[in-house]
Amino acid sequence: SEWMGYALLYESMLDSVIFARDKWLAADGLMLPDKASLFMLGIEDMQFKKDKVGFWKDVYGFDMSSIQPTVLAEPIVDIVPLDSVCTKPCQIKSFDLRTVTKPELAFKAPFRLSVSRNDYLTAWVLYFEVGFSALPQPVWISTSPRAQATHWRQAVFYLDRQLTVTRNEAVSGELSLRQNHRNPRDLDFTISYVHSGKVEGRKTGSSEYRMR
Repeated sequence: SEWMGYALLYESMLDSVIFARDKWLAADGLMLPDKASLFMLGIEDMQFKKDKVGFWKDVYGFDMSSIQPTVLAEPIVDIVPLDSVCTKPCQIKSFDLRTVTKPELAFKAPFRLSVSRNDYLTAWVLYFEVGFSALPQPVWISTSPRAQATHWRQAVFYLDRQLTVTRNEAVSGELSLRQNHRNPRDLDFTISYVHSGKVEGRKTGSSEYRMR
């Protein structure tokens, strides 16, 4: 079975691979895949967010909007339509699987997303690529929205408030990823951002998410 999870590191199966590598891999042995990278981009998905989050404002006549923050805090794993992508991708983190250590799987990394069209940015998307670079003819597997769909799909993190973005602007910030302290199979994310836009001016925000 492959060790890669949603957003690459979900369920912490790479921990076991690192343990096995350190215990049994020969000096001239191969790890396949031996490279992995995590990427981020932005999308416009207002209708889905409205259906998923706005739904709780009127549940058969009952106002259950207090549930909305809990719903927003949990990423969705889904196939992202390519026509919803409104930024260029940004590489968040890369791993050399022959040398990476378990502590390095928890990290903070900056990002800078270049806006590719005028739109509303409503969610962040994480996807990954793994490489078999040690093969005579290297092969890469991508879970990008631009690649053929896989069972890993993409991880979608909705903002609490959308950003109005204009082509060639940038949204920058920091992504923090770590294992949940109660259940190490779960992942805790913090995504902070800054955007200085032509339409709304300077906007900042920070949200916490738990993938479980």
